[in-house]
Amino acid sequence: MSFTLRRISAIVLRHWYLIVGSWPRLLDLVYWPTVQVIIWGFIQTYLMEHSNYFTQAFGVLLGAVMLWDVLFRGQLGLSLSFFEEVYSRNLGHLLATPLRPMEYIAALMTTSLLRTVVGLFPATILAIWFFGFSVYSLGLVLIAFFFSLIVFGWSIGLFVSGLVLRYGLGAEGFAWAAIFAIVPVCGVYYPVSILPDFAQDIGALLPPSYIFEGMRAVLIQHDVRLDLLAQAAALNIVWIIAGTFSFLAFYARSRVRGTLLQLGE
Repeated sequence: MSFTLRRISAIVLRHWYLIVGSWPRLLDLVYWPTVQVIIWGFIQTYLMEHSNYFTQAFGVLLGAVMLWDVLFRGQLGLSLSFFEEVYSRNLGHLLATPLRPMEYIAALMTTSLLRTVVGLFPATILAIWFFGFSVYSLGLVLIAFFFSLIVFGWSIGLFVSGLVLRYGLGAEGFAWAAIFAIVPVCGVYYPVSILPDFAQDIGALLPPSYIFEGMRAVLIQHDVRLDLLAQAAALNIVWIIAGTFSFLAFYARSRVRGTLLQLGE
């Protein structure tokens, strides 16, 4: 069999044109290494200054991981449910029925809620079994944490789904990347107070910042911070409205451009 650099370079060139011609794909190349360095850099910085952080209250790290997964699965559950219709080329058929966009959004949210509950429940049981930590020890405030995080996840998921409506599957990578963009500035594993001032200002606009701070207050200080829950709820209203509006705007634009049936192209 002939092995030629010409055919190899042709395939490489094809993918090179695909990447440089699509800014979502190009951004995705540099995104993950950058985010990983920032996240673990801040974790290392905080642990160097507060070496006894995780000994202050058992389960702080496990609690943060579980609550983070609520946010992650909430967003991804909505996005993937939308992508399933795109992959199967069924979205155009769905939207040609009497189904209204707001009804479709409500269905995506419900599916995301079911995915999140089903996916996380076994993990919470295993945490009790293996590590003796129960996230349910947070009490009734856990319900507020859960819904606050999943609603914010929905707002990000709607925006990402709208991007795919507008730009096609070239923007699919944002389903995985968008939610991780906020990790460094919303204090999942460390307080927002250790961040630079400009990053703290960004974190103040994100509901998860208040939820994770509230979780640490419960586990370390045994104090339920209702003020933090109220701030998170107020911001969530703004975010879910913005996410819904962006999805509807992208949807309307796709109808005008006639791209609803070509999303898989």
